[in-house]
Amino acid sequence: MKDNTVLVAMSGGVDSSVCALLLRDAGYDCRGVMMRLFSPTDILSNAPCADKNAEADAARVAEALGFPFSVYDFSGEFRREVIDYFIRTYENGGTPNPCVQCNKTMKFGKLADLALAQNCDKIATGHYARIVRDANGRSLLKCATDRSKDQTYVLWQLSQEQLSRTLLPLGELTKAEGREIAEANGLCNAHRKDSQDICFIPDGDYAAFIEHVTQKKPTAGNFIDLDGRVLGRHQGALRYTVGQRKGLGIALGAPAYVCAKDMQKNTVTLGKNEDLFRDTLIAHEINLIATDRLTAPIRAEAKIRYSAQPAPCTVEQTDTDTLTVRFDAPQRAITGGQSLVLYDGDTVIGGGIIEG
Repeated sequence: MKDNTVLVAMSGGVDSSVCALLLRDAGYDCRGVMMRLFSPTDILSNAPCADKNAEADAARVAEALGFPFSVYDFSGEFRREVIDYFIRTYENGGTPNPCVQCNKTMKFGKLADLALAQNCDKIATGHYARIVRDANGRSLLKCATDRSKDQTYVLWQLSQEQLSRTLLPLGELTKAEGREIAEANGLCNAHRKDSQDICFIPDGDYAAFIEHVTQKKPTAGNFIDLDGRVLGRHQGALRYTVGQRKGLGIALGAPAYVCAKDMQKNTVTLGKNEDLFRDTLIAHEINLIATDRLTAPIRAEAKIRYSAQPAPCTVEQTDTDTLTVRFDAPQRAITGGQSLVLYDGDTVIGGGIIEG
């Protein structure tokens, strides 16, 4: 095995292409690979991942950069590990982060297995984050220099083994610098638009996707208030998420927000905006990166969703697989199934899945 042989995950987008370019120019022996994650029966034709040009663009970039490129079908694994997880979480009343699950099991899981099979020492992706080694040899996950593009929130589940074998060359760049590099080197996808939403969900309509895959329509049920009084009818509890205001289809004479869901009773609880705030959460399925265990309560900053600003808090590990977080100020719409990610400055401490 050669230390400089790298398997580069390529999507056809500008980030993974610049990642490959930077590694090639740094002297690495690169091999490009695209993971075909979707079966045509699992996705809708207008989903972002249905882009028919992506594979061709990735192949063109690899050819231009002078290294081999292959496509591997992981659609079965993706269905089991990501899509089924996504649907199951919604059916259980949570709001999942499929990108977190995909990174753990597919991009840094199956891809790493593939790298070993091909005698590649490292894997590389176009994520905006940094990995550094501390004085004890521990791999630390740190925020990207360009905080507006930082993707550490979706990488918190990576293990020490995965981090130690990963290269993230875009972590020191801004998005604009990445595009400039692509343009300067004549990459065919230098002006390709960034993907914004979940790659297999067109227009953010997750309910339509779940209906498409399961071939089951959500069952109508009752909107209720915080005291359990019936307010009206909804189109299936699965269609709503905590904090939602728009698209409720009910007029109450004042703004109403989804405060809770009970999937067993098929009820959706509505309340006022102020009813959405709380200062404590519990998280399970934890993964600590910066340490093996929190032996005492610590001060940290926590993100409770991808777009949230880190909020000051006190964190205590109350069990082997449980974190209790107490925020200095109440947080809005803490949502079960979402990822909690903890930071010490620009370093990811770890995270967990928020309890519903």
